[in-house]
Amino acid sequence: MKIGFIGLGKMGGNMTLRLTKGSTDGSVKGGHQVVGYARDPNPDLEGVEGVTLVKTLDDVVKNLSAPRVVWVMVPAGNATESVITELSKIMSAGDIIIDGGNSYYKDSLRRGEALKKLGIGFVDVGTSGGIWGRSEGYCMMVGGEEKDITTCKPILDTLAPKNGWERMGAHGSGHFVKMIHNGAEYGLMEAYGEAFEILRKSQFDLDLHKVAAVWNRGSVIRSWLLELAEEMLREDSTLQTIQPYVEDSGEGRWTVAAAIEENVPAPVIAASLFARFESRDKENYSARFCAALRKQFGGHNVVRSDVTTKTEPEARQLKGDAKA
Repeated sequence: MKIGFIGLGKMGGNMTLRLTKGSTDGSVKGGHQVVGYARDPNPDLEGVEGVTLVKTLDDVVKNLSAPRVVWVMVPAGNATESVITELSKIMSAGDIIIDGGNSYYKDSLRRGEALKKLGIGFVDVGTSGGIWGRSEGYCMMVGGEEKDITTCKPILDTLAPKNGWERMGAHGSGHFVKMIHNGAEYGLMEAYGEAFEILRKSQFDLDLHKVAAVWNRGSVIRSWLLELAEEMLREDSTLQTIQPYVEDSGEGRWTVAAAIEENVPAPVIAASLFARFESRDKENYSARFCAALRKQFGGHNVVRSDVTTKTEPEARQLKGDAKA
């Protein structure tokens, strides 16, 4: 099958390679043809058989035959909105646009309805797999009309492992399910992180890599995340080279918002999201405030003497230390 592909970064580039060359171990054959466009060309795709790199979105469409299928793999938000809007102007009725990024499901609902009025199909694909997708395959949660998804089936079959993709429902459902998937991921990561911190600070001289390895063999909490942790701890069990700053790309926030809208209690996911916020606070004023307040009412000692005083010069010094 011949497909257009917009966005050729780490994820999009590896997906293009899997479509054309297959999996790295040869278990999945490629054979598709990809017409690719990216503002910053991916050098890994230069000269790859089956890949045609072009310089504009218009060139992508011109190099495809009807019904055209174009996969969009750019950052969610304005970038996705801009690309889909431009494609809607140059594609024709019967063509299909796939959004494989982490778009907000309400945006996908809106885009699906708008494109339907133009006769253009829309498929939202929540895609999970990260940098391992080229070799392992991508888990894909697919939303859209069945006829459009049927047209895209050869692409989905190649990108996913066996039984690794399913139609979730109407427009927006693919990105909705992926959003909740990422919310669950937040909670799982936080639980593992807290567990290993308790282990590390215990009275026992534990080899955390060995713990992760044992947990991955038959344990009820074994998982791919724990397999990655096992490899990570093999290289450096102290993690001293890692900055304690955990980013979030939006899905956790959206999941918590959806839980509120639907009156569903989600304390674990909400707490894991707030834990990520806390990881970015170098000053951690709230914790210092509580420690200083305990000193005021109970005379409890604090680790840093400079937060026990009320003098303005020392307060300024504390603020300077936090920024350093």
